[in-house]
Amino acid sequence: MEVIVGTAGHIDHGKTALIKALTGVDADRLPEEKRRGITVDLGFAEMSIGDVHFGFVDVPGHERFVKNMLAGAAGIDLVILVVAASEGVMPQTREHFDICRLLGIKAGIIALTKVDLVDPETLGLAQLEVEDLVADSFLENAPIIGVSVRTGVGIDRLKDELCKTIAKLPSRNNRFVARLPIDRSFSMKGFGAVVTGTCASGEIGDEAEMELFPQCRKVRVRGIQTHGRAARSVKAGQRVAINLGGIAHSEITRGMTLAEPGTLRLTQIVDAEIEVLSGAARPLRSRQRVRIHIGAAEELARIQILNDNGEIAPGETGYAQIRMEKPVVAVSGERFIVRSYSPQATIGGGQVIDALAEKHRRKDFREVTLRLDGLCLAGDNDDARIILLVNGLPMAGASFGDLQARTGLRDEILRDAIAAGIKSGYVVDAGNRYLSLTGFAALSLATEKAIADFHISQPLAKGMPREALRDRIFDTLPEEVFSVVISALESKGSIVSAKETIRSATFRTEFSAAELILNEQIRAIFVNAGLAVPKLDDALIDAVSGTNFSTQDARRFFQTFLDSGEIIKVTDEYYFLCEAIDRLITKMQNYADGTTDRLIDVPHFKELAGVSRKYAIPLLEYFDRSKITRRIGDKRLIV
Repeated sequence: MEVIVGTAGHIDHGKTALIKALTGVDADRLPEEKRRGITVDLGFAEMSIGDVHFGFVDVPGHERFVKNMLAGAAGIDLVILVVAASEGVMPQTREHFDICRLLGIKAGIIALTKVDLVDPETLGLAQLEVEDLVADSFLENAPIIGVSVRTGVGIDRLKDELCKTIAKLPSRNNRFVARLPIDRSFSMKGFGAVVTGTCASGEIGDEAEMELFPQCRKVRVRGIQTHGRAARSVKAGQRVAINLGGIAHSEITRGMTLAEPGTLRLTQIVDAEIEVLSGAARPLRSRQRVRIHIGAAEELARIQILNDNGEIAPGETGYAQIRMEKPVVAVSGERFIVRSYSPQATIGGGQVIDALAEKHRRKDFREVTLRLDGLCLAGDNDDARIILLVNGLPMAGASFGDLQARTGLRDEILRDAIAAGIKSGYVVDAGNRYLSLTGFAALSLATEKAIADFHISQPLAKGMPREALRDRIFDTLPEEVFSVVISALESKGSIVSAKETIRSATFRTEFSAAELILNEQIRAIFVNAGLAVPKLDDALIDAVSGTNFSTQDARRFFQTFLDSGEIIKVTDEYYFLCEAIDRLITKMQNYADGTTDRLIDVPHFKELAGVSRKYAIPLLEYFDRSKITRRIGDKRLIV
């Protein structure tokens, strides 16, 4: 079993010395730390007790280095809150404790150090101070152990309590994709770039391809070590050092993230639940500039409080949108810390609810908060979370990749959750794009209305052009959404879809007696003309002569002939009866069968068709376009 233990506490309260007493390892590795006698950056050590392997993350206690402390605190399973019995609870004791609580750490032990320097009364006062600090928190019933690294008092008991405390740890969740926040990087001679961190989720294997964020760059794992030993893979909760190929050490900094390729995305806007510390100097307000510590990263951001008064008071919890100044990687449920911009102090923390949020308008705050309420209540119920996420998205819905980037769920877990949503009827599969039931219904209604409106405005057209419908209702949506809506409406029997047009199933073209006469007059003009047709405008003028119809009316009727295919467009001016064209094609085939080369020139074509050159050339060009003939020099090959 692997357990990551972190220290927390004020500067010079003995965190590093305590780890050395437990493990024999001095976690202060930097020359500056040796020279100054204080911890400046993260330090690491390990020990094994039975079949439990403990990895220790030693954090700096000085207020100037809280951001370094935060880079290591996010990955720990349990905390040792270190308080010097000689000084009691100090400012960084409180801040570190608040940070551990806000990060959702579930278990820990309290170590009262330097007990050899105090009398029993002072030790008792220190214990009372600590008990008061941790009241009503995850450490309320934690063991308080007096220790001295100089005399060895309490060290064995501390080890025993570590073994007992791990039984209180929740089992690790294996639902999420592999992700490693990088808290340190360096170059190793002969190996190149090496990064370290605590695997936040999933499993990373040797030789695996990974994606480095925020560069969105593919890199390869060339070697893995955990606690100084080579490993074939590393799982969530393990400290790991990874040798990366395809990138230089100078291109990697603390706060970057390794993840499975194609699973996560950068974001600059997240919806979150934030708790403001009761000891904060002032409320957290909209537009306030803050520092967000998430994973091992620190980023500047602006806050938008999602309530009417635009603030969250000290001691209260509320919803907010965090708008990062630079992109980060985040997943739903991930914990973070909020610190003031200047002077730097911890003012609160919380968890990500929607990792790929969009900016919200004030008028939508109530609707947004109701949705966030639902997502919070869903917790680890992936089926419910997917339904809520899909229902909160625009009509375009979401792809599999969209939902994975929002949730961080592994492929198989996410597929099962989506399938459950589809089975429940709340999620609609629109060609591997997932829409809410209400969104799909709204698109369907809008489609039916658009077609009905078209029939009213164009009563003679056989249907609404498919592309016109797509542009009107689905212009911003993927093609697969359009196809699935049309298919569903066809199955329902409310529309009839043809190759180029779509009409209501109940639509019928009905003519009055006068309209029927006009219709027949238009047909008669083209029937009688044969291949010597008049220009279209002249034909329409002739058709309405002596009637109460306009040429515009005649043009609409003429469109029905085009839609049905009874009349064919050859040029913008000349249109021919389909039967006349078919008869001409038959003549041409008979002519070709009587030749050796199947060629025909313009004079012979004019004679065959019985038309002048003004018709012959447009007709031949039409036949070329229709692949009935192929031009060879000044002749045509009859195909």
